[in-house]
Formats: sequence, structure tokens, C-alpha cells
Amino acid sequence: MKKFFALVAVAVLVAFAAPALAANPFMDVPMNHWAYDAVSQLTSHGVITGYPDGTFKGNQPMTRYELATLVARALAVVDMDKASKQDVEMLKKLVVEFKDELDALGVKVDELDSRVAVLEDNLGGWKLWGEFRFDAKWAGESGQYDDEYTLKGDTEFDLNRYRLWISKQIDDNTKFVARIGNSSGNLSWQRYYVEMKLGYDITMTAGQWLFDWEDESGLYVDEDAWFTDITVKGFWFAKDFGMADVQAIVAHNDDRLVGDGDYMLYGLRANFNFNEQFRFALQGLAKSYDDPNGLGLNQDESVYWADFAFNFNPNIAFKGAYFVEDLDTAYRANEDSPKAFKAIVDVKQEAFGFTSLWLEYAKLDEGFNVWNANNAGDAFAYDAYGASVLINRNWDETDILFAYLTQKWNDKWTTFERYLQAEYDTTGVDDAKNWTFGVRYQHTPAVMFELSYDDVDWGDSTLAGTRTGDDHVVRFRTHVKF
Repeated sequence: MKKFFALVAVAVLVAFAAPALAANPFMDVPMNHWAYDAVSQLTSHGVITGYPDGTFKGNQPMTRYELATLVARALAVVDMDKASKQDVEMLKKLVVEFKDELDALGVKVDELDSRVAVLEDNLGGWKLWGEFRFDAKWAGESGQYDDEYTLKGDTEFDLNRYRLWISKQIDDNTKFVARIGNSSGNLSWQRYYVEMKLGYDITMTAGQWLFDWEDESGLYVDEDAWFTDITVKGFWFAKDFGMADVQAIVAHNDDRLVGDGDYMLYGLRANFNFNEQFRFALQGLAKSYDDPNGLGLNQDESVYWADFAFNFNPNIAFKGAYFVEDLDTAYRANEDSPKAFKAIVDVKQEAFGFTSLWLEYAKLDEGFNVWNANNAGDAFAYDAYGASVLINRNWDETDILFAYLTQKWNDKWTTFERYLQAEYDTTGVDDAKNWTFGVRYQHTPAVMFELSYDDVDWGDSTLAGTRTGDDHVVRFRTHVKF
């Protein structure tokens, strides 16, 4: 009986002592422990730098405290350009092994985990991310315009977008970025450029890149830019003067429309941030075509505009822009310097509590042409959901009323509504209307589902060549970012 109680006592002592021994940070780690091989590997790769004086203890055993200190230091100062995938995996194993010691040292393991996540995203200085959109569409039954909503039939399941980005931080002053994606059903390199710091706070971008000055000024929602939000090939310079930032563009681009020919693009922008309430910008873009088109017309054209934003408070702003075009040949209308303006009230949901509001009024003079709209002219402006609302515009004066509302109910659910009305000053052309409503569900931070209904009504136009009646589409989109 005494032996039995003695054995029980020994077992209890061992049971209680074992965790204490395991948790002792000053206990030597056996020389045959895998952690030594891990440290040796990371040291040879330049990831771990040893003690503060840069030395190691040779073949002498190390305590768990010492190894935990090396792990913490490695994660804090690891060279992104030298860390391989294997190095990152080894660091993760060491973090798990010495978690208790790291906690005892006051090192937050959560922060270490986030540091490891950053390393994984930037292996060897490279970063990879992407986007995937897949659409299912069901169109109206009329089917009188086969190209409406870019459909080839009443029903269509289609890959809307696939993009894969890669970037490399070459050094403190140079970064490489590229994007491969689907274009007309084929994969192509859509972006490839290098960003460089040249000194004197000047940055230069060289290659094929996208610029969007209208977005920088907050002049549109969805995909409704008039002139920018386009991809060009060339050079882009930027300098920040404090209260003002200045940008200059010199680029060369391929055909905008069939037969147009290549053109040079020159751009200049100066944006002035006077204070938190008021911002003002001046900018201009000029196209110079290499050769006239088949009609022998000089298509050189320029646009200059000023825009501003006045913030009544962080949630309510009034914005506006005034545009002037300069057409060397008035091949579109009798005007060679048509003008346009837009006025915008932008209210965030925080102001009303239940909805945001974007209210825009725009007026386009006779002959005024929107360049962008996916480089196809203003017939497809305001076509974020595929409806060619302005396709009946006959270069005459046009008034546009546009409203966009969103309601974010929680982190998962959002509803939205769009309405556009275009009034034409053209005999025989009826007003056009377009309205949209939909719901988005954020399934995970990376995955979003959207169900929307879009309807376009061109009215009862009698002018030859114009569209009449209405059409609609139901779209279910799966959107993944990774």
C-alpha cells in the first residue's frame, strides 16, 4: 500500500512538474532539436542575424528564451528580397514552437502572425493578387437589338473579367507592376510599367498604365468617366508641391476607332488643395493623330476643364466641372469648340443614416463628344450595367439627370439604385431613360455576389436610325478578389 501511494505521489509530481519544465524559458533546447537546423538554414539565407553583436554560440546549446529572441528579431528585420517561401514556412514553425516564450517576452504573437502574412504576400519582394468576375445574364424578350447589354442571345453565361497582378519592389526608388487579363476572350498583358522616384519629389511612370484624373477629383461613380479612366503607353510625371500636385503625360496610343489612326496624347494637371473644405484643379488633354482618317479630315482634338469640390462637412460635398473642347475640324457638328458642365451633390450614408445620394446634372453642347466610354464615344457613356442609353444622341444639345443611391445595411448586405434621364434637342428623338436596382451580398471579405435588374427605354423616336422601345436584363455576378 505504501508503495502504491508513493507511486501515485511521484506521478502527481511529474504531472505537475512537466508543464512547468516545458514552460521554463531558461531550459536548454536539446542539440538534436529541429529548431537548430531551422536557425542554421535561416542564418545561411541571411534571415537571422544572431545576437545583437551579430555572433552565435557555436555548438553550445541555447535556451528557449534565446531561440525565441532570435525568432522575434528575424520577423522584425527580415529582408523581403531574401525571404523565400521555405524561409517563411520555417519562421511560421518557429513561431508556433516558441509561442509561450514569445508571450513571456511580451511579444504579441498576433503581430508576428501578421508579419508572417506580409512576408507571404511579398515573397522575395514579389507580390501577387487578382480579380475574377463571372456574369449570368437573362435579357428581355424583344431581342430587337442583338448588341444591347453585349449579349449574343437572350441568355448568356460569360467570364466578365479575369485579372492577375504582379509587382516587384526592385529597390527603394523603383517598382515594377504588370497585369495580365482577358480581353475580347483572349489573355493579354494589359498593364506593364515601372514607377521610379527621380529626386526632388518627382516620380515617373513608364510603360502601359491607366490614369484617371476624373476619379482623383471624385467626378463620377461606377464606370462613368468622360475623358480619363483610360490605358495609354508612355511617360507619366508627377510632383507634389505641398498644397498643389502637378502631373504631366506624354503618350502614344493605337486606334481609338477603326480608321482613326494612331495618335499622340499630351496631358497636364494641377490640383490645388487649399484646405480640408476646398479643392480646385485645372487640366487639359490633347490628341495629335499621326495621319488623317480616310475622309482626309484632321481629327486633332483637345479638351480642357476645371473642377472643384467644396466639403460642407465630411459627409456632404458639392462638386462641379466645366469642359471646353477644341476640334481642329468640326467634323461632328457646326461647333469646333463645344462646351459642357456637370454639377454634383455627393452625400455619404453617414449624413442621412439610411442611404447615400449622388445627384448629378450635366449639359452637353451641340457637338460635344465624350472620349472615354471604353474609347467608343458618348453613345456608351453611363453604361455601367450595359445599356447604351445615349446611343440616340445626334450631336445635338443634351441634358442629363443622373442619380445613384446605396444603402449599406450591415457588413454583408447592400442595396443600390440608379436612374438616368437624357433629354435631346433633336427633332424626332425621344428622351431616353435608364434605371437599375440591385442587391449585393459580401459572402466573405474576398467573395461578393450581386443580383441586379437594368432597364433602358429609348421612347418612341421617329428619326431614322435611332432605337425605340425598351429592353432589360437580369444579371447575377460572382466577384472574387484574391
